[in-house]
Amino acid sequence: MSALFEPYTLRSLTIPNRVWMAPMCQYSAEVFGPNAGVAHDWHFAHYAARAVGGTGLILVEATAVSPEGRISPADLGIWNDRQVEAFRRITTFLEGQGTVPGIQLAHAGRKGSTDRPWRGGAPLVADPEAWQPLAPSPLVYDEGHPVPTELTTVQIAEIVGQFADAARRALAAGFKVAEIHGAHGYLIGEFLSPQSNRRTDEYGGSFENRSRFALEVVDAVRAVWPEELPLFFRISATDWLTENSEDERDGWTADDTVRFARELKAHGVDLLDVSTGGLAPRARIPVGPGYQVPFAERVRTETGLPVAAVGLITDPVQAEKILADGQADAVLLGRELLRNPSFARHAARELGGEVHSPEQYHRAV
Repeated sequence: MSALFEPYTLRSLTIPNRVWMAPMCQYSAEVFGPNAGVAHDWHFAHYAARAVGGTGLILVEATAVSPEGRISPADLGIWNDRQVEAFRRITTFLEGQGTVPGIQLAHAGRKGSTDRPWRGGAPLVADPEAWQPLAPSPLVYDEGHPVPTELTTVQIAEIVGQFADAARRALAAGFKVAEIHGAHGYLIGEFLSPQSNRRTDEYGGSFENRSRFALEVVDAVRAVWPEELPLFFRISATDWLTENSEDERDGWTADDTVRFARELKAHGVDLLDVSTGGLAPRARIPVGPGYQVPFAERVRTETGLPVAAVGLITDPVQAEKILADGQADAVLLGRELLRNPSFARHAARELGGEVHSPEQYHRAV
C-alpha cells in the first residue's frame, strides 16, 4: 500500500490517510454583531469540498480564542456558543465523509488588527474595525504597525484560560483534533523568540522562561482535551534570522525547536506541525519545493515526536517519498488544496491508494 494512504493512529483516533489539510485563513466571517467570528456557508462549502475530495484530516483555519486574538476582523472565532453551533454543522458533515475534523486555536498577538489580504493586509489604525494588539513586549511587527500593549502576568493567565475555554468549545463543536498555533510570529511564537520577547520577568530571557507561556497553554488545553484525543502544536522551526538576515538579533532556531519538541512531548503533545518563518517580515527564506521538510525530519529523528511536514508539497510522488523516506508521519497541504480540493482522490488513483468516495460520485471512480 502507498505510505500516503496508510491509516494513522494517534491515541485512540485513527485518521484514514496521511493527506491532511493545513489551516488556511479565509478571512470571511462577519465582523460585527452576534454573528461576528461565526462560520457560515462559505466555510461549510470550502471544508466540505476537501472532505468529499478524500482529505484524511482537515485542520480548520486559525480560530481566535478571543476577539483580540484575531488576525483580521473577519477571522473565525471560538469564544462563544453561537460559534460552536456553526462549527457543529461543518464537523458533522466532515465526519460523514470519513474525514477527521480538527481545529487550530490561535491568538494573533502583535500581528492582529490587520485588514484582509485582498484589501492589502495593512494594520487597521483609527478604523471602526480596529483594536489594540497585545504582545509579550512593546515591539512593532513592522513599519506602520502600532506598538502593541505589553501583556501583564494577569493578562497572560487570562489568555491561557481563553485557550482552555476554546478547547472545551471545540470539543462541544465536534472536533477530534485540537492544534495550538505557536508558529508564524503570532502570540505564542512571539513569546518563544528572543527577537520579539524582551521581557525581564518569568516569561522572558532564558529559553525556559520564553517557553513558559507556550507550555502553560499546552497544559491548560491538555487538561480539558480528552485523554483519548490527540493534541497538535504548530511551530515555526526557525525565524530564518540567525544565518539568513542582516538583523543583528538572533531569533528562534532549529536547535531551539528540537529542544522545545522534547518539552512538548513530555507535556502531552502528540504531533508537531512543522512550519517556519513569519516572525520577521524581511527575513530571507530559501523557498522551494519541500523546503521545510528537513526541519520536520530532524525533530522526528532526534526526539521521536511524530511530525507533519508542510510547505510547497504539491505532487503525489513528492508527498509519498517524504513519508516513505521517514521524513514525516503525514503531509499537510495548503495552497495545493486550494487549487485542487480532490488532491487526495487524484493521488490515490496515481499511487494505487484508496480514499472514501461518496455514493453520489461512484460513477466517477
